[in-house]
Amino acid sequence: MLLQSLRMTRRDWRAGELRFLLVALIVAVAALSSVGFFVDRMRSQLERDANQLLAADLVIRTDEPVAESFRAEAEKRGLQLADTTVFPSMATVGEGDDSASKLASIKAVSALYPLRGAIRIADAPGGEGRVAAQIPAAGTVWVDAALLTALNARLGDALRLGDKTFRIEKIITLEPDRGAGFMNFAPRVMLSKSDLAATNLIQFGSRVSYRLLIAGPSAAVTDFSKFVEEQIDLQKLRGVRLESLESGRPEMRATLQRAEQFLSLVGLLSAMLAAVAVAMAARRFMLRHVNACAMLRCLGMTQNQVTGLFLLEFLLVGLAGSVLGALVGFGAHFVLIEWLGRLVSSELPSASIIPALQAVMTGLILLVGFAIPPILQLRNVPHNRVIRQEQALPQAMTVTTYALGLLAFVGLLLWQAGNVRLGLMTAAGFLGGLGAFAAISWGALKFLQSLRAATKHPNWRFALTSLQRRPGATVVQIVALALGLMALLLLTVIRGDLVDAWRQATPPDAPNRFVINIQPEQKAQIEARLQQAGVQKAELFPMIRGRLLAINDTTVNGESFIEDRAKRLVDREFNLSTMMTIPEGNAIKSGHWYDNSKPEASVESGLAKTLNLKLGDKLQFDIAGEKVDVTITSLRDLEWGSMRVNFFVIINPSAMQDMPQTWITAFNLSPTQMALDNQLTRDFPNLTVVDIGSVVKQIQDVVDQVVTAVEFLFLFTLASGMLVLYAALVSSQDERKREAGLLRALGATRTQLSRSQWIEFVLVGGLAGLLAAAGATAVGWSLARFVFDFAWVFSPVVWIAGISAGAACAFIGGWVGLRHVLKQPPLQTLREA
Repeated sequence: MLLQSLRMTRRDWRAGELRFLLVALIVAVAALSSVGFFVDRMRSQLERDANQLLAADLVIRTDEPVAESFRAEAEKRGLQLADTTVFPSMATVGEGDDSASKLASIKAVSALYPLRGAIRIADAPGGEGRVAAQIPAAGTVWVDAALLTALNARLGDALRLGDKTFRIEKIITLEPDRGAGFMNFAPRVMLSKSDLAATNLIQFGSRVSYRLLIAGPSAAVTDFSKFVEEQIDLQKLRGVRLESLESGRPEMRATLQRAEQFLSLVGLLSAMLAAVAVAMAARRFMLRHVNACAMLRCLGMTQNQVTGLFLLEFLLVGLAGSVLGALVGFGAHFVLIEWLGRLVSSELPSASIIPALQAVMTGLILLVGFAIPPILQLRNVPHNRVIRQEQALPQAMTVTTYALGLLAFVGLLLWQAGNVRLGLMTAAGFLGGLGAFAAISWGALKFLQSLRAATKHPNWRFALTSLQRRPGATVVQIVALALGLMALLLLTVIRGDLVDAWRQATPPDAPNRFVINIQPEQKAQIEARLQQAGVQKAELFPMIRGRLLAINDTTVNGESFIEDRAKRLVDREFNLSTMMTIPEGNAIKSGHWYDNSKPEASVESGLAKTLNLKLGDKLQFDIAGEKVDVTITSLRDLEWGSMRVNFFVIINPSAMQDMPQTWITAFNLSPTQMALDNQLTRDFPNLTVVDIGSVVKQIQDVVDQVVTAVEFLFLFTLASGMLVLYAALVSSQDERKREAGLLRALGATRTQLSRSQWIEFVLVGGLAGLLAAAGATAVGWSLARFVFDFAWVFSPVVWIAGISAGAACAFIGGWVGLRHVLKQPPLQTLREA
């Protein structure tokens, strides 16, 4: 049986019966395995560097200096300790008008840092990193290479942080507890903790993250962790968080999990389209082997033997296609690493064999779900099919076997999504979009049928008749190509339109600089300096740090809420403000502005929705150790796109009298005023000047990298759509040959039939492109309206690109699939019919 199956496989391969099926499997498996290899290496990195992600076995992270009681208890238990202090500030190189400043992430470390892992440093940009034997020496700093580039500085240059000047000594190539480095925009400056006080950068209102690193025997660390948790609960400490190896940087794992789900679903979309091509190729294989099966039955083979022969043949093809697809995916995942790997600060470990095994399993599942159903119908071919060619084809178990394919589809979605709800929603969305496109395509074919009687041109009549003769195959062609094109349009043309609309939503004179940490005694000087520089609309606002303690006399913390954003908001300090009048760009949505007669507050409507706040609710804040109770009298809508200074909560001045505060301002600098940045940070070293334009560009650069990688995956989707188009055309190739032979025998010329095919391809591709443009536009409008909240502008480029690309893809696919149809002489065609 095995030898006979091998002989049949070799014969069908030579005849070209299995090549398309193999290609479809390779595309499907490659799309998924490329994501699988990338995610596997990312996950392996997290597991490999679990301790380095913390630089310790346990970390206590706080918004205020770590309590001495924790430090004393850890030392009592014989544990190793180290400290880090991280905050944003300006780093300056040069003097006077020749100076240059850059927002940096300052990190002060103690002598034993890191307790786990190692810092790697280099003596020149691009140099090979080596393990650092100690932390930066007093009076020196280590920096990221990006900072040197931004400041046009070199090793050995002087760099000023606040009131102290340091010498740039080394370049940091690897910082253990910086994690995988997603969204780490500000370049690092690392200094010794002993030099921190001399900089005078940490003042009231500074946003600082303090971390106490602990390392030691596992049992001792576990006991100490329990002690800290008990103290946090007993003393009701806010802003104190524990990070351990078991938590493994949960925000990093959550980011990776979301990326894995999204990229896997993108790959699965390609696999599902390729699966349709697999099913169509398998059905064509079945139709071309009906007579061979009847002959085998006449020669004495049973139904089970015939089924076994073809199952073995398809198993061989499935294994070959899955292995080749895994190899293609392994090569393709390096493209993802090239574009997404720049967001990762350390080298990824080698890929494991697991993604390859999963890829092979995926290929076999696709084969079983979508290719086996048509093959199983061959077991029902009767003996007398050899004599009676007009006998109907076998249809037994058709519905049941294709239900198997649907179950395989849903199962793969659930497996790749890793979440039942997400998988089912994706399946419903995919099938819903498939149904909508199919219904519209069917309606369009009915409309074209009415045009057939209105035209007298033979080429158009032949084309329209051909479309009507095979409506099912035509609908499949249109839908498959439309899905592939829609995905690409959404991530290319539509993405550009969304970015343009976002930019247009921001006024041309919107602030591009934020200055924070202005001390009360500096307020008048800063205002005068901005006026002298000709800066317009530079209003200073008080900023007060406060922590939300209770809502309506009920104590709240992160565990009081389900939504992640709500948990984060109540676990950190709020930036509050106070003023008599409602600020520009704010509008009262409900309630009334306070009258300053009693403690009252205005709350941003989005925050109110997140924390389930309403008018009349009472809020209690802890501000520098003092408790302040206020009542919500209004909810405000903000213009976040204006880039002005905005606050979630504004409290009336009488309630905030004598509260410690710093000041913040935002303004627009023209290209001729750029020197003001350096002047402010030179004369007021404690200030932090944030270049919003630069930050937005950095964010956009990262988004562009991610989108480009996803676009690469959607090339698999387009390839899958083209495969379906080709499969649909090839499946009707024999019928088209007979029709062409008959028409040519009746007087039609080869040129007429060729032109009618061109018209058919253009109609199919144009309709697919039209549907793709409509779908991409609908999704783009939904994103603009419900996600990004800005006006949507209609773009004809999407429709032109969609229709043009659809027609081009259909024409190319049609030419490849049917170029041999008209080459066969009519007499030969009629003899074989």
